[in-house]
Amino acid sequence: MAVRALRGATCLAVDDRDEMHDAVVELLAEMFDRNGLATDDLISIVFTATPDLHSEFPAAAARQLALRDVPLLCAQEIDVFGSLPRVVRVLVHAETPLARAEIVHIYLRGAEVLRKDLAQ
Repeated sequence: MAVRALRGATCLAVDDRDEMHDAVVELLAEMFDRNGLATDDLISIVFTATPDLHSEFPAAAARQLALRDVPLLCAQEIDVFGSLPRVVRVLVHAETPLARAEIVHIYLRGAEVLRKDLAQ
């Protein structure tokens, strides 16, 4: 079993706690489903949020998925002029039998423009 990193991102329509919860849960659920991951496969998850998001920690939203013993970390994305607003990015570290080329990276809600080479 290999350790792999999965990337993903989503955009929030507004900086709102419920919107953060909905977007993060949707993103992680899609990442886990498309890559066949269970909670026991997860090693850690790192979130970044753009500086315009203040309503909630993405990790707090992720806890809705029963990730009780999975280490979660939030950080602020660098503030680059002209960058896409209200974005949560995620980097999931997991054990999986998938080869690196088989990993499905997920970009939702307009975040597809961030990585057109990876977005589904």
